[in-house]
Amino acid sequence: MKKLRIAIDGPASAGKSTVAKLVAKKFSYIYCDTGAMYRSTTLKAMRLGIDLHNESKIVKMLESTEITFKPSEQGQLVFIDGDEVTNDIRQEDVTNSVSTVAALTNVRSILVKRQKDIANDGGIVMDGRDIGTTVLPDAEVKIFLIASVSERAERRFKDNAEKGIHTPLEELKKEIELRDYKDSHRKVSPLVKAKDAIELDTTSLSINEVVNEISKIVENCQK
Repeated sequence: MKKLRIAIDGPASAGKSTVAKLVAKKFSYIYCDTGAMYRSTTLKAMRLGIDLHNESKIVKMLESTEITFKPSEQGQLVFIDGDEVTNDIRQEDVTNSVSTVAALTNVRSILVKRQKDIANDGGIVMDGRDIGTTVLPDAEVKIFLIASVSERAERRFKDNAEKGIHTPLEELKKEIELRDYKDSHRKVSPLVKAKDAIELDTTSLSINEVVNEISKIVENCQK
């Protein structure tokens, strides 16, 4: 059976990562969290005190930076240069800064090349904001997830609470709206639905329902 490349795009907290992991597990595919790559880059730059608008310094940093993933019983672990940063890259300061780094042209070029290399042999589920348009424009399956700002804020509020982060719901709504604006208005690879992507509104759907819908699409493409 042909190993497909599955691209799942959408705005912040639309459920991309959660759904992508489950779809990958269902089809025994590799899962690549491209957002974690940008978050890891952001975290390392912040730790080194690099101005997040200083593209040349971040690019130079990336040249000697290894970002790797490792599956575990607790889920996928993320490492920067061998050090685990799975939870660190999800902290609020990184979340609110990653769009700045992700908008840097040469940073995107480096990470997109790495993502393309990972997907070369197929059998992969990759999620992000420009997978179907830039990273894997020839992907056999392209999904674009959407959900209302209120629903996405509620999801992030619950996720944060489980991690001991207590940001007011209204503040999260404003942060998500700002993130949406930055992601969709950046000059390089903006957040946009690919012309041949299938849109799924997850606002009123459970995670399992979204996974089932995507699974049907994948199975049809495998025939």
